[in-house]
Amino acid sequence: MTDIELGAVQERFADLVWKYEPITSGELVKLCEKELNWKKPTTYTVLRKLCEKGLLKNDEGVVTALIPRDEFYSAKSRQIVETSYEGSLPAFIAAFISNKELTAGEAEEIQRMIDTFKKGDSNERAVH
Repeated sequence: MTDIELGAVQERFADLVWKYEPITSGELVKLCEKELNWKKPTTYTVLRKLCEKGLLKNDEGVVTALIPRDEFYSAKSRQIVETSYEGSLPAFIAAFISNKELTAGEAEEIQRMIDTFKKGDSNERAVH
């Protein structure tokens, strides 16, 4: 996947598209007015920029994503680990939970994920 950098506002916009796609550009304008308090020109400007970045597509007034949401955020997470934690997933996890207590359920879910990945069972890799 190409590294696509998005600002916070662009991410909120992309999240709307991912949630409602396929969506007509007219419906997207109305949705952005309601959810983001944007005017029509703002919606079309951000849409154009995200199309230029290769994240979205506007084909005859129907907007869809070229990159699925989970794939985008997965790549973004990997990039954060690489750039901020020298590629160390344990360092990232330690920093992430250093100021947050895990619930028993969260700890069990994380342990199940680790056990599944250790076994190499690709069918069970999805987070439940």
